[in-house]
This record gives sequence, structure tokens and C-alpha cells, in this order.
Amino acid sequence: MGLLIQKLLETQHRDGWLSDEALKALSAELGIPLHRLEGLTTFYTHFRREPPKSVKLEICRDLSCKLAGGAEIHERLLSESTSKEHIEIVEVSCLGRCDLAPAAALDEQAVCTRSLKAADLEQASQDARRAKPETPKAFPSMEIYASPEERYGTLRQKLGTEPSTLSAELEKSGLRGMGGAAFPTGRKWGLVAGAPPGPRHVITNADESEPGSFKDRQILASLPHLVIEGMALAAYCVGAEEGTLFIRHEYEPERQLVQAAIDEARQLGALGKNIFGSSFSFDIEIFVSPGGYILGEETALLECLEDRRGEPRNKPPFPGMKGLNEKPTLINNVETLAHATTILHHGADWWHALGTHEFSGQKFMSVSGDVATPGVHLVPFGTHLGEVLDLCGGMREGLPLGAIVPGGASSNFLPPDALDVAVDFDALSKAGSMLGSGGAVFIAENQDLLQAALNITRFFRNESCGKCVPCRIGTEKAVAMIEEAGELSDNTYEKLCSLNDTLARTSICGLGQIALGPILSMARNFPGQRSDG
Repeated sequence: MGLLIQKLLETQHRDGWLSDEALKALSAELGIPLHRLEGLTTFYTHFRREPPKSVKLEICRDLSCKLAGGAEIHERLLSESTSKEHIEIVEVSCLGRCDLAPAAALDEQAVCTRSLKAADLEQASQDARRAKPETPKAFPSMEIYASPEERYGTLRQKLGTEPSTLSAELEKSGLRGMGGAAFPTGRKWGLVAGAPPGPRHVITNADESEPGSFKDRQILASLPHLVIEGMALAAYCVGAEEGTLFIRHEYEPERQLVQAAIDEARQLGALGKNIFGSSFSFDIEIFVSPGGYILGEETALLECLEDRRGEPRNKPPFPGMKGLNEKPTLINNVETLAHATTILHHGADWWHALGTHEFSGQKFMSVSGDVATPGVHLVPFGTHLGEVLDLCGGMREGLPLGAIVPGGASSNFLPPDALDVAVDFDALSKAGSMLGSGGAVFIAENQDLLQAALNITRFFRNESCGKCVPCRIGTEKAVAMIEEAGELSDNTYEKLCSLNDTLARTSICGLGQIALGPILSMARNFPGQRSDG
């Protein structure tokens, strides 16, 4: 599984880049045509084909970091380093560190660039490598075990019970996928369990790459054992013996924490052969993503695991019937599996009681943008967006609120009066947006909303895999229309609406289907941003 990609990553880690000679050697070693390796290295963003400079600074260019002045910092650092040939400074797509905005990776170590100077980069790189990991944030309502020794008690309890009772309890709870698609979790587990007999696979999608979303990163750091236990419970339910945790390469500190938790689980008997003395066997491997937002789409992720370019598949068949290596495959995101463990521990009634008013359950929200204190908060479903903002200390410097992007970059812009809208799939849909990945970005009134929305459109243009023509050409055309005019006229808005209809109808995956939604919603909800031209 993913042998070629993992070999390429190992080679790049060893040499710092992928030279022609290294690829030829790898081709000979593996007996793989060179063009296959070339095809992978030109598709995935993490692979580099030129030798690196001694210091490399990657600055995030996307929404939260743009709002925090990332572009200006990029220009300043570039001008400061013009005489330093050993320093490379580039802009990159979202690093999953929106809480550090304007965020950057300095020699692959996460840093905040706000007070960074080019003359300090070498020392800052050394300091970042020596820095101790921060103490993971605690989420009391998620901690179901009093001590590490008691972990995996839910799995121990469920072994020997009828596997279908697990999916039934999750269906009773109403838990939905927390990665954006919101498909009912219990139904998904049941569908995979009901697939024709044969081997199955369980995958955790930890490729959290959407601007504004970083809560899965926090869950992996704070509660890795709940994710691992959720995978094991899912495997028991569907009849799988193999699992993969697919994690983005920018989450190296979190990967190390998860690997330590997997090792601990094996020592406790919660992973491996004959778990807790039962006939059930299951183990997990970590697969590091070679880069690209599109890999968050589950079939593109599968293509990557099978050593192909990460381009989404046509559906049906769906992964639950024909997934990894054509085996029935269950794919859930990090947050979904953590919640599944707590629900199976406490029961569906407990989950229902967590919500406020008529709502059930709880949701991790990533909060960033022009807030006083960005971060991750676990809130009851039904919590108003205004209450989420209050948890972050309100708007920074008392700035008036201008707009809300409630569910990550793929969700539609909402006006300030949406603060009364509840954190809920249906409530946000009724308000004209979506909960998505739960990445709320609050934008101050003094920000240029057209440029903020255009920033999102550029992100989707940059991250399109290029497989389908409407998405590849349509996103490029949308950006060009606005950039060339320097404004969004009523005429351009009408053209974008027509283009959006084409993308929504003909794009293979969700990227093309929602790529123009944010900028169109901004134009609808904030007509003052449009000109009469």
C-alpha cells in the first residue's frame, strides 16, 4: 500500500529533494517504469525536484493568514532576504495552523511570522526544532477514562457482542460525519458491514487541509487514543483486520503523538493479534500524505494509497462497496471516530443530552480570523455562532464584525446578523451556508470582502487536481475575470452564476461543485461589494 509514494518520501527525506539520479535508482530498485515516478512527483505538492536551500520558509497564503497580513509579511521577508542566496521564501496553501496566523513552516517546523525577520531565520529554525511540544488542550467531556491504564475499556466491553449493535447505537445517536459530508455514521458502518464477504479496510482521514479548519489536528494531539479506539470499534463492526491513518505531512508533531499512542495501544493489547484475548485482530499503519487538498476527498485519498495520482474516482461504486484495492472500505474523519468512541461508551441518550434546546450532541469548532484568541472549542450543537465568537474573546481590538464564514473555506459567507444562527447542519443550511468542517472564520468590517472571497476562489483553483475540465478551466476563468477587471461587476456576477451552475453539474467531486460558492455568496449577501459595470 503506497509503496512508491512512501519510497519517494523516504528518498526526499534522506536527500532533501528528488534528483533525476535518485529517481532512476529507485526505478531500477523497484522495477517500476521511470514515467510512473515522474507522474507522482509532478502531481503531489510535497515532492521537490530541485535541491533545497539551507533555510526554507513556507508562508501560508490562504484566508486566515491573509486576514492577518500574511501577504505583506511575505513581501517584507522577501525584500529583507534579497542578498541571502541560501534562504528560500515561498507562499504555500493552508498549513493547518490557522490559530498561528500568519502561519509558516520554517524547515517544516510550524512558526508564526508576525515578528519574524529574515536575519533571524536561521536561529528561528534551530529554536523551532528544539522547542518542546505544547501541552495538548483538555476536553473534559471527551475524556471517558480516568487514567491511561483504563483506556480502550469500551473496545474491551464491546468485544463478544453482536457487531451490528455498534452501528445501530450510532444510528440511534444520529451522529453524522464531521469532515464536511455529514453522512450518517451508523448507516455508513452498517453499509460496509453488509458488503459481500471478504477482507475490509478502515481508514481515518486526517488530511485536514481546508483553510479555517484545524480541529482534527488538536484532537490528534489531545485525544489520539479515542481515534484509535474508534478505528478498532469500527473494524470490529465491519469485520476489518487492517487500518490506515492517512495524515497530512504538515502534521509531523501530531503524527509522532499518534504513533506513540498506537504503540501504547499495542502494549495494552488493544491492537494486534487476538485483541484482549478475543478472536478479533486489527492493527493500524500511518500513511503520510505527499500533499494536496484534493486528498481530503475520499476516493482521491484511495488513489494516493494505491500509488496513483490523487484524482477523484467516478461514483458509484462507493468506497463502502469497492474501496482500497477494490475491498469494501470504511472511511471516517478524525472527529467522527473520536465521537463514535464516546457514544459507544456512554450510549446514544447521553449524546442527545449534550445538545442545547432541540439539538443533539457536540461539535469541535476551529475558530480563526479576526478574533482575539483563535483556537479549538468543543461546543454543544445548538450553540449560536455569537457564543462561539465569545469563546474566543470576541473580535480583536474590538473591531466590528463584517462577515462570517461558518464552516471552513468551502462554506458560504454570512452577514453579521447570522450570529444568532445555531451550530447545526440544518440550521446553517437554512441560513444559506453549511457547517462543513466546522472551521468558523470571523472577518472584521475593515477587511476587503471581495479580496477575502477571491482568496478562497484562488485556493480552489490552485488545489484543483485538473482531472475534469469544468473544474480545471472554470476555476481559472473565475479568478481571471475578477483579477482582470479589478472588481466584481453585476455583469461578471451573472457570468459567475452561470459558470457555477456548470461546475456544480459537471465536476466529478465536491471541489468543483462548491469552488465558486463563497465568492457568489459574498456578492449576494454584501451587494455593496459589487459595481454597476
